[in-house]
Amino acid sequence: MDPSDHVTIDTIRAAAERLRGVALETPLIPFETPAGRQILLKAESLQAIGSFKIRGAYNAIAALGEAARSGGVVAASSGNHAQGVARAARLFGIEATIVMPADAPAIKQARVRADGARVIHWDPGRPSHATPHEQAIALAAERGLPMIHSFDDDTVIAGQGTVGLEVAARVDDLAAVLVPIGGGGLIGGIATAVRERHPNVRIVGVEPALAADAQESFRTGRLVRWPTELGRRTIADGTRVNLSERTFAYIRRLVDDIVTVEESEIMAAVRLVAERARTVAEPSGALTAAAVCFRSAEAGLDRLSGTVVAVISGGNLDTDRLRACLEAPIPNPPG
Repeated sequence: MDPSDHVTIDTIRAAAERLRGVALETPLIPFETPAGRQILLKAESLQAIGSFKIRGAYNAIAALGEAARSGGVVAASSGNHAQGVARAARLFGIEATIVMPADAPAIKQARVRADGARVIHWDPGRPSHATPHEQAIALAAERGLPMIHSFDDDTVIAGQGTVGLEVAARVDDLAAVLVPIGGGGLIGGIATAVRERHPNVRIVGVEPALAADAQESFRTGRLVRWPTELGRRTIADGTRVNLSERTFAYIRRLVDDIVTVEESEIMAAVRLVAERARTVAEPSGALTAAAVCFRSAEAGLDRLSGTVVAVISGGNLDTDRLRACLEAPIPNPPG
């Protein structure tokens, strides 16, 4: 069975029921563009933890059942998934241990600890711990605890798909949805939900040019994994991971294209979202706004009529980084 068949509109609707009263139905905020196109930002940055990750994390822990989760859970994340797991664990009254890179944004680490989770810093010096995920797997096995993966899990993907459920229900003339890509769980879930109601909508993934494993995989038709050190070059820390076989299957079946944006465009997009939509987006969350502003033709938006929705996946960034982005110059669109 194709792994991209595991999450259906029914499992996403079931996740939405579990998330009732836990995750917000975030607003669609108008975003002004010089071309006058109708762009709406799906502001997941306004979730209580500042990102969409509460959806998948809570749904995954809920799906474990009381006995399986009673001893606690383990996860690995650069920040937003960590916050989602920490908050969900607190809501269920269980412990969470999160493996995070030491250089993960300080605000994200502080918020994970504020929800009562234990933070363990990733040790890249250990050969068996090539990634934070591998360190977390080892820790979960050692303690006999469930591992809550940030994207390579059907219940997580179904939870993230509730974003698409909300978009599909509220926008009748939906022409395109732009989604940031890190591990691919968000776009897999959103695409599954959106295509149920709007089968002809254009779905485009956006990732940094410095972490473009998903675009390379999409263009070559085979899963390509970039070395960890390459992905760590981008300011968009939430995208410093590769796709999995599971999420790549969703992308191959449901996504129309993947475009990349430059670092200067990402920083400018954070500024433009603040100026035009009065909303804070972190670099990973602003990828779609960067595509709208600077890669519209590449994303195939110029030939569409109807409403374009750009998912702003998160808004957690340190004040120094926010200040630098607000002062960033606005580059001219290519071409």
